[in-house]
Parts: sequence; C-alpha cells; structure tokens
Amino acid sequence: QVQLVESGGGLVQPGGSLRLSCAASGSIFRINTMNWYRQAPGKERELVATITSGVSTNYADSVKGLFTNSRDNAANMGYLQMNSLKPEDTAVYSCNASITPIFGRAMEYWGKGTLVTVSS
Repeated sequence: QVQLVESGGGLVQPGGSLRLSCAASGSIFRINTMNWYRQAPGKERELVATITSGVSTNYADSVKGLFTNSRDNAANMGYLQMNSLKPEDTAVYSCNASITPIFGRAMEYWGKGTLVTVSS
C-alpha cells in the first residue's frame, strides 16, 4: 500500500518562509513525476510545482523565483521550499506523485494535504 504524507504546514507571517515535506512509503520501486498542488478557500485546486525523476522542475507563474521544488530519491522524499510568502499563498497544499511499485505499473497517488496560513 503506497502512501503519501505531507508535513510542515502552519502559520507564518507575510514575507516569511516555510518548508513542506512529502514522504512516500510502501513497496516503491521508483517515484516518477512529483507535484505540489494547492487549494485556497473558495478557489479551485491549482498546480504549484512539478519535479520529474530527472529533477527537472516547473512552477506556476505566481511562485517562480519564490518556491523551490526538490526531492531525495533515496529517502523517497519531496520538498517544497516556500519563501517570501504572501497572504494569497494561504491554502491546503497537497503532494501528488506518479509511483511505480516493486511489481506493477505506475499509478498516481495523493496525500491528504497540509494547511499553510500566511497572516500577520
């Protein structure tokens, strides 16, 4: 049973920083593309950042130069470093990944999310 669990959310002041983690567990052969999504109150879920198995990254225009997506393949971990946070960054952040199990084909998995609140 593959599972993704996010951590690191909390309350921060505008201009502050926060580091989110995504831990994958289970019978994993390889984590392929890993993504971060967020959903703010009253808004649709949006893609924030993507990182491939080759560590190539892509970001939403609103966070380019401010957020940094990274991963540690040996530890089955993903990270999202968020700097210069603004109130509009307040949202539930969720980890999503394509994962190949030890035996089987790649499947898509979701974490349940972690809340980030940016407020003075």
